[in-house]
Amino acid sequence: GGFSHSPTSPWLIECDRLNRGAKLGICRVLSKCFVAFLLKWLIFLNFDAYMKHSVSRIYHYMALVVIALLITACASIGRPEGGPRDVDPPVFVRSTPNPGAKNVTSSRIDIFFDENVQLDDPSSKIVVSPAQKQMPSIQAQGRRVTVELRDTMLPNTTYTIDFSDAINDLNEKNILNGFAMDFSTGDTIDTLRISGVLLEARTLEPAQGVLVGAYRNLSDSAVSTLPMERVARTNQLGQFTLRNLKAGEYRVYAVNDLNRDYHWDRSEDIAFFDAVVSPSVEAISVTDTLRGAGGVDSLVTRGGVRYLPNDVLLTWFNEGYRPQYLSDYKRPERTKVTINFAAPSDTFPVLTIADGPLKGVDLAERSVLRRSATRDTLVYWITDSMVYRQDSLLVAARYLRTDTLDNLTWTTDTLKFNFRQAKKKEKKKKKDDADTVPKIEFLAFTPGSSVQDVHRPMMFSASQPLSGIDSSAVHLEIRVDTVWRPLKSSVLEVDSLDPMLYRYDFKWEPGAKYRIRIDSAAITSVYGRWNRPVEHEFTVKKMEDYANLFFRINDLDTAKAVVELLNSSDAVVATSHVVDGLASFRFLAPNTYYARLFLDANGNGKWDTGLMSDRRQPEEVYYYPRKVAVKANWDVEQPWSVYDLPLDVQKPLDIKKNKPKLKSGDPGYGRNRDGEDEEDEDGFYNDGNFHGTTNNRYDNSRRGNAFGNSGGLRNASSR
Repeated sequence: GGFSHSPTSPWLIECDRLNRGAKLGICRVLSKCFVAFLLKWLIFLNFDAYMKHSVSRIYHYMALVVIALLITACASIGRPEGGPRDVDPPVFVRSTPNPGAKNVTSSRIDIFFDENVQLDDPSSKIVVSPAQKQMPSIQAQGRRVTVELRDTMLPNTTYTIDFSDAINDLNEKNILNGFAMDFSTGDTIDTLRISGVLLEARTLEPAQGVLVGAYRNLSDSAVSTLPMERVARTNQLGQFTLRNLKAGEYRVYAVNDLNRDYHWDRSEDIAFFDAVVSPSVEAISVTDTLRGAGGVDSLVTRGGVRYLPNDVLLTWFNEGYRPQYLSDYKRPERTKVTINFAAPSDTFPVLTIADGPLKGVDLAERSVLRRSATRDTLVYWITDSMVYRQDSLLVAARYLRTDTLDNLTWTTDTLKFNFRQAKKKEKKKKKDDADTVPKIEFLAFTPGSSVQDVHRPMMFSASQPLSGIDSSAVHLEIRVDTVWRPLKSSVLEVDSLDPMLYRYDFKWEPGAKYRIRIDSAAITSVYGRWNRPVEHEFTVKKMEDYANLFFRINDLDTAKAVVELLNSSDAVVATSHVVDGLASFRFLAPNTYYARLFLDANGNGKWDTGLMSDRRQPEEVYYYPRKVAVKANWDVEQPWSVYDLPLDVQKPLDIKKNKPKLKSGDPGYGRNRDGEDEEDEDGFYNDGNFHGTTNNRYDNSRRGNAFGNSGGLRNASSR
């Protein structure tokens, strides 16, 4: 046999393929080539001649094959470990111009890092101070980030490019948090700072990517008329730092600047700090821990600086302002017209019939009104047949509308309500159908669930507004053993907002079975329809099915407060006023709950937002920092000190919607991830003092509020 050295030889092809693999070791290449050579020799060997070899020769060849296979196995490729995972953010290397450079004339800034980087949402997260009218060009390429300013550069001005948390490395997405670049077009550079945190006033959610700014103009109107002088954006924890400020007095605001004009419009979210802020800097001593070559730690003290204030607390709110106008009107049924307004109102419109036999009559006098609590959705059920029989109905509507000066003024529009009856397909009548009685349409009167809460009324809903209820035709019975025994019935009462919703109050016996029977034609609608017979059986829950939860508030003194019980979606399920330091929730379904408290400054029992025209802060909100699991037939009492924890770490992470994007090694990583539940008390995500080297975070004096020092953010050392 033998083998060929031609270019198409399998041996050479195999060797060539192996050599092209750059990741193969030389040992594996040689072993593969040897195996290929040996296999080719065996294949092309004359088998008959081979059989004539002695047994020793056969053993010799077999040994060669075994050795070749062992070499190949030793040289096989395994998955490389690659070393520990990269958890470090990019490191700044250099820039053009240098950080803190003076007399800069170029509008292009190049920043270099030690690894490839990318930018996350640069148009929203990166801001330049002073505020730019034209959006700068910001790009990342390899290890370089380039910023090109398009506005004309101002003389003798300190510029700051605040990247917030927009920079991260290309592979592991490690975030470089709080990076900023500054330089000056003059001979000096401003260095003072103001730092703090921005939270949503109602839910204490950290405000992410919101614009924060400072004004040296202390006028109340500056925030709504002038662009901010120095700006920054909040990071994923709601933290911010306004950099490179001149010495002086400032007012601090935060605005959800939707139209990028760097000031507040009434429909935008806003936060403001009540006090005038004067930034300063102080020298401090910083202690570092150094580890020597022998593994021994040593403490080293060095000089440092602290920029103050570093604990400004802002809580953003929305005034709820919406311009008032008539947004929609229609006539979905012959007997019903709907009118929708763009904003809540405390005044009903005046609707006057403008045509037909009842021209000049108030439509409300010939209708039953069904409305929303805020009066922005109105449904008029027309009760007069002389009105609803008109296919085209003209109505003169007089209502309040917001004018061009942002004031509410009375205006009148003529509304045309048309109704077209859908044509029904006529069926051919059979001889037997000549005397068929027309189909009767009954009034629907629907009861509630078959399981009744012991402390709530039974609810009924009607398909049309009612004109009358015969109470003597409503029967209540209780089941004793197998017999239904009659009880003295209660009265069906109409809801104050919804004329089609009725409640049936009764002192239910826990665990008992009841039956309500309503006779036929006992209930009549305004259009003459009556009900079919109604029979509804239901069971009242037992007292053992419920749980009771109490919060003992330790540090409210005489302040009025309301506690809201929340579900896992941060939605309110029950409320309780704090009376003598106790908030009580009874008849709860077994579940996991959370709690929120607000200081009810005006005593109206509901949370009120802020108002810029009066410089009124929203009512203060605090969260109970843990979830509370209640079980059936349990009474649970929880002590609650609302000021024990800083405000930015009070809300449990389980119900926090704006969760920080944590990576392995970050504080709080791995807690309650992927919906995992924990039976023990929750921990808190706290990355330490982001704004300085002290342990003081946002004490109460830094909170802009209308209640003085009634509470706020304290830590253990400040108490």
